[in-house]
Amino acid sequence: MTLALDHPALSLRFTPMDVPVTRPWEERSPTLAANLPAVVNPLVLYPGEPTEAAILVANESDRPLDLSVVVGGDFPTEWCQVLRSQPTLAPGEGSTAILLFQVPADYFERAVAPAEPDGLPLEYHGHLRCLSANPGGTAQLVRAIEFTLYLRPRSLYLDFLPDLYREVDFVGRLLKVFEMAFEPDVRTLDGLWAYLNPRLAPAGMLPFLAHWVGWPLSSDLSLDQQRDLIARALEIYRWRGTQRGLRLSLHLATGLPLHTPDGEEPAIAIQETFGSGLVLGETHLGPEAIIGGTKPFHFHVTLRQPPGFAIDEALIRKTIEREKPAFCTYELAILSAAVRVPPTGPIATVA
Repeated sequence: MTLALDHPALSLRFTPMDVPVTRPWEERSPTLAANLPAVVNPLVLYPGEPTEAAILVANESDRPLDLSVVVGGDFPTEWCQVLRSQPTLAPGEGSTAILLFQVPADYFERAVAPAEPDGLPLEYHGHLRCLSANPGGTAQLVRAIEFTLYLRPRSLYLDFLPDLYREVDFVGRLLKVFEMAFEPDVRTLDGLWAYLNPRLAPAGMLPFLAHWVGWPLSSDLSLDQQRDLIARALEIYRWRGTQRGLRLSLHLATGLPLHTPDGEEPAIAIQETFGSGLVLGETHLGPEAIIGGTKPFHFHVTLRQPPGFAIDEALIRKTIEREKPAFCTYELAILSAAVRVPPTGPIATVA
């Protein structure tokens, strides 16, 4: 049960924390204003942006008040939160409560319910009630105030207009219609460079970028590997048919390091054994002469995989066949890299 005092012992003052550029309540025509509720404590809300209002509370009675603040109205209750509300006020003491309003960012994009034939509401009415608890358990209404909420879209296009037009509420609502139609295309054009970067583009753009540079996509490679291969396709084309180009392709296809520190065996090793074999008129007999057993334009590829590192041999051979000259032959060896164990004994120092 809720009781109300005849003489309020509490004073309340509603103060918006943000001053709006437009004031919709000032644009009511006299004909419409006569049929609409009076505007009290107006507050403009922008979907997706927090808006605060300060409630100045002062205890004007001669006894302490145990207060609880309740906010209601014809708007969803989850839109409003009460912050910094002081539960007890001594006689003559004042405090400030904060009302935080947060409207969903997609408010103007949601579907209109059948109960809303006139479209989405742009105006809501609310009230704030301060209740004081009595020893008998009943809640006594000490003071109440009403407020009006105006929902308006935030239009970026208002920045291009003089201040005279920015203060008109209808102009901002009209420009928001054009903004919602054109702004997605503007944002796409602003970020077009990212769509053309293989390392940043969406996965759906990769087939187009691969076709653009003439690089065939392979299901054997991960998404990150395909991004790197497309991004460096022109570099691979420039060095195709050379040892440098083959090492680069194997590095991108396997993830093995391209460069190896000094003193360690390379993870990707390519050894050329080019020789013309026995050619009459060009071969000279001597201690180092070999008859037969050689393969002209032949090279060896040795890959050393670290422990726990899996290498797809079929993918390696496919990469080599694509990057090597057509007349060359090769041999492939996949070895396990030696694990270096650091010394555990004491380190001797020489004076």
